[in-house]
Parts: sequence; C-alpha cells; structure tokens
Amino acid sequence: VNRLVAAYGDEEAEKLLLYRESAHPTVMRPNMTKLSDAAFEKLLEKKGLSFTRGVAPHAYLVGGAVDAGSDPDFRSGMYSIQGQSSILAAEAVEAKPGMRILDACAAPGGKSAYLCEKMQMTGRVFAWELHERRAQLLDGVKRRLSLDNLRVTVRDASDFREDLENTLDAVLLDAPCSGTGVMAEKPDIKHRLKEEDIAAIAETQKKILNTVCRYVKVGGTLVYSTCAILPEENRMQVEAFLENHPEYQLELLPQGIPEELRKMQGSYGLQLLPHRDHVEGFFIARMRRVR
Repeated sequence: VNRLVAAYGDEEAEKLLLYRESAHPTVMRPNMTKLSDAAFEKLLEKKGLSFTRGVAPHAYLVGGAVDAGSDPDFRSGMYSIQGQSSILAAEAVEAKPGMRILDACAAPGGKSAYLCEKMQMTGRVFAWELHERRAQLLDGVKRRLSLDNLRVTVRDASDFREDLENTLDAVLLDAPCSGTGVMAEKPDIKHRLKEEDIAAIAETQKKILNTVCRYVKVGGTLVYSTCAILPEENRMQVEAFLENHPEYQLELLPQGIPEELRKMQGSYGLQLLPHRDHVEGFFIARMRRVR
C-alpha cells in the first residue's frame, strides 16, 4: 500500500487496490496463420458465443465460452486464449516475416505463439524458460498450433550466450516480476509479497536485461515488459538501463497498438493500469539499438 501511494497518490492507489472485474470475459484471438479476424468472428458466431472486440489487436472478449480444453477447434490450433496486455507486449516487437527473435522468459507461451504467427511461420523464435516444467507448456503450445518456427529451450536468460551476440532482430523480455498488475485475478499476491522481495526482483530484472540486450543487432529492437505496476520494476528499470546503455534509445510504440494507449506512453514506456484501461496491469517499453 505504501509503495502504491508513493507512486500513484492516495486516490489512484485506492482504485488499484479495490479494483475487481465484475465479470471476466475470456480473451480469445485467432491463429493468424489459419484464420483472419473476420473468419474467427464467424467461428464464434457458429459456436453461439457472444463477443466484443478488445483493445488489443485480434483480441475478442468472449462471453459464455466453453471449456477450451474440450473444444476441438482449440485443440486443433484454430485459436488461443491470451490476455490483452500479453498480446500488446508481443505486438510491441513488431515482428515481420523472416526475423530472428528471442522470447527470453517465454512460458506459458502466448507471446511466443503470437510472434511466430505474425511472421507466418517464417524466421525463428527462440523461446527460453528457466524451469523445465514450464518449458513443457511451451512445447504444448508449439504442438497445438503447429509452430514450426519455434525453438524451445530450458535456459537461464541471465546467463550470457556468446554465440548469439549481435545476431537477433529483436528480443522480448517479459521479465520475472512482482505480479502487482494482476492482483485482481491473483489477490494472494497482496499477502505473499514481502517488502524485501521488490529489491531482489528488480535486481533479477536488471541482470537479465543487461544480458539479453547484447543479443540485439544494430538497428534491432528490445522490448521490456512486466505484469507489474511498481515503478521500481518498470519506469525506473528502463531509465537506469538507458543511462547505462547509450547504444539504446526509447521508441514510440508501433502503430499496431491502439492510439488511445500509445498516447499514454511516458518518457520510459507505457504503464497500463487495470482499473483505467480494463486490461491486465502491464508495463511495456520498446527500445531500438542505434549503435
């Protein structure tokens, strides 16, 4: 509470802490290699499901959704379930066919899948995950969606890999974080998180960021994101990174992200707030390597 008050003031902090979605629609998006948005809408109509367009590209807020695990269309890879902020973070990479991209902390795999599909199964997406059990989630996504351009590896992203230095078109780091942006969905975070955890989390983020930035080639893109709302993990992290890495410059988020969100970008990135933006509390910063 003290940290949120310090960062946002009394009124905004209270809104953040009290926010609850009255109803949680399921966010679905089509497999972009198999269905256009229009074709996906027809599929939803055929299933008798009500839906509205979300704020994120290709996102649909679906009411009365059936259990996806038992839906043949889901199992055959026609669509995915993915949070809107996760989609926005992946869209910030602006993936194009033929690129080589690293998703550095990739499980459960929604962003990796989005990148693979945006490239229409060309190029390569390297998906790294520290924990083998979570890496199995990535393997499951790869099989279900037939992502031939996805390479899953159990790897600690903070360990430097020399052979990848200056070789990648883009790196997406959705860093380990406090999860304070998703407290509405996971209220236990309020009780589980300790004061001393924040400094340790921020140090881990800094270490990974300073490692994976070396993989981006000149002219390439580095996207840093978290599902957190604390400035120590977000704005302050990017500010310190840019001070220590003059080879990088902050960029405006790409046109694929709606203008109403892009215009809220600050000096060090975009902070999404659940009570204001009606998406998961996420931070997204897009940086370009200029030398």
